[in-house]
Formats: sequence, structure tokens, C-alpha cells
Amino acid sequence: MAALQIGIAGAGLLGRLLAWRLSGLGHAVTVFDPASGPLEHGHAAAWSAAGMLSPCAELEHADREVAVLGMRSLDLWAGMVENLPQPVHFRREGSLLLAHDSDAPMAQRLVKLLADKALPGQSPRALDSGQLKDLEPSIHGPSHSWLLEGEGQIHTVQAMAALAEGATQQGTRWHWGKAVQSVSPGRIDGHKFDTVFDVRGVGAPNQSVRGVRGEILWLQAPGLGLTRPIRLLHPRWRVYVVPRPGDLVVVGASEIESEDRSPISVRTLLGLLSSAHSVLPDLAEARIVHTETNLRPARPDNLPRIDSSNGLNRINGLFRHGWLIAPALVEQALSDIGLDRIVKPQSHTVLS
Repeated sequence: MAALQIGIAGAGLLGRLLAWRLSGLGHAVTVFDPASGPLEHGHAAAWSAAGMLSPCAELEHADREVAVLGMRSLDLWAGMVENLPQPVHFRREGSLLLAHDSDAPMAQRLVKLLADKALPGQSPRALDSGQLKDLEPSIHGPSHSWLLEGEGQIHTVQAMAALAEGATQQGTRWHWGKAVQSVSPGRIDGHKFDTVFDVRGVGAPNQSVRGVRGEILWLQAPGLGLTRPIRLLHPRWRVYVVPRPGDLVVVGASEIESEDRSPISVRTLLGLLSSAHSVLPDLAEARIVHTETNLRPARPDNLPRIDSSNGLNRINGLFRHGWLIAPALVEQALSDIGLDRIVKPQSHTVLS
């Protein structure tokens, strides 16, 4: 196959993964996005995610197909971070489910649901108090805990920056400050390409995609020592705490059927922090350094979808699973349309 001219509408996670992969294969790639540059967070949902890579835990909200995509993506992330031009914090040492005694019946029903739906070898493993203390000495309070082996985490902000830089070094051209108005087969706002990808998430019209509000907090917690992502199973709050380098932890996340992008609510702030503090008492002296809200792109069934025909490819509806499944979705989409092979690059001049 000869190198193609490829246009991408959207520089969120999918757009950057596509640009990095396709330019690395030898294609001439051009990306359009309304952000002012590669480090402006803008409205891309990927910037606001904690980066939990939890195919088993997410079975509460998804089907086995998402789990399969998640396991494949974990392998893909492990390879990608080794080849990106900037360091990206990535770990795959499992995650923990926690529950207080008062919430044990609800938690045990959920764990059974996960076990029934889990892929072979991925079922939650119950821990006793001594095993939990050996894994995470900073955790105190929960009466029940389970280890999800093989799950992981990725530093989302580092990965977004590294993917953009990697694609740039491979020849990708970026049109920043460009809000795409029209995408059609082979065309983005009048620019002509051999094929195009529309990966604008909530910003993509006529794709039956709604925004689901999410809110998170960043805390500075020196000495906390948490090494794995944790989830507290609670009847109202599914609170997660994800450690990051530099004594940072990300606490999240609300899930509200609203397209409101206003700042975090007092209700969410109090609910998330009190729940996190109930299993990590040392968070009492942590400092809130950042709060963020954004919209997850969700289809009516909350499942992702790939549509490809006649030079127009759409990927959307990743909902709360973006970082978990995006690499595998990109791999699948490129394989389906035969763009997964290395080619001889031609001139990087965009047709118009």
C-alpha cells in the first residue's frame, strides 16, 4: 500500500493515538482541533481522567467486549510507553476494591457480578487484613478488600503530551485553534484527504452522543505511600483514588447525566473527600491543588462504536472507558480498513 493523506478531526486521546500510529506507519497525517496547542486541556475528556486501567472493575458498567478491549489495551500501553519520546508513568500491579462492614452485602453482590462476568484469570481475589496491610499500609478502615491482579494505571496528562510530541516527530501536522465545522468522506472543512477520521467525542454532531458530567480532584499528599489505584464500594459513591508521581493522588469521580461544565459542586467535593478519607486517614492533611470537570462522550447504550465507509471513519462513545479501551479500538479500526501495515511514506503535502 502507498502512503495516504489522512485527516483527523479531534486531538483528544483517540486523535493523538491515531496520529501517532498512522504517522509511524508512514502516512501523511493532519489533525484539526479547537485547542490552542497540544498542552491546552480544552474540552477533551481524556485530560480529566484519572487513568485507571481496570478491565475487570469496569464490568460493573460494561460488557465482556469492553473487558477484552481493556486487556488488549493494557498490553498495547505497555509497549507504547516504551517508544514515546517523553516519559509516561505506567504501572500494572493491580488495583484494589474496598468496602466498609456496613456496605459489605452490597459490595459482595458487586464482586460476585464482576466474578461472573470476568475474563479467565481476572476475577477479584479476596484479601485478609494482613494481606491488605502488606500491599498498602496506608489503608485503614475497610473490613473487606479484593485484589484485581493485572490491572494498571497511566498518567493521562503525561501520555497526552507524549503522544502529540511523538506524532509531531513522525511528521504529523496540527491545525490548532481550528474548530471543525464539516466532516464528510475524504474531506474536513474543504481539505481533501484519502480518508478521514472523526473522533471529536461530545463535539461531533449527528452521532447520538451525549455528555455525562464527571468531577475529579487532585490532592497533594506527602508521605501517603499509596502504590495502587483503589475503589471504595459504596451504595452512593464509587470513589477511586489513583496515586501519581510527586505525592499526588487523583480522587474521583462523579457521574451525572448533565452536560454542565461548571466547576465542581460542594456535594461532590464533600462526598468524594469524606469517602476517600474513610479508607485513607492520612488524607486529612492533604492539600487540594486542582479540581476539574468534563463531559464523557456516551452513546445511548454506553458502549463504543466504530463506523467506517467510503473514506469516513467515526469512533465515538467511549464513555468512562476511554483510557482503558482506546488503543485496542484504534488497532481494531485500522485493521478493519487495512491501515495497519507499514508503507513507504510519500510527500507530507496536504491535498486541497
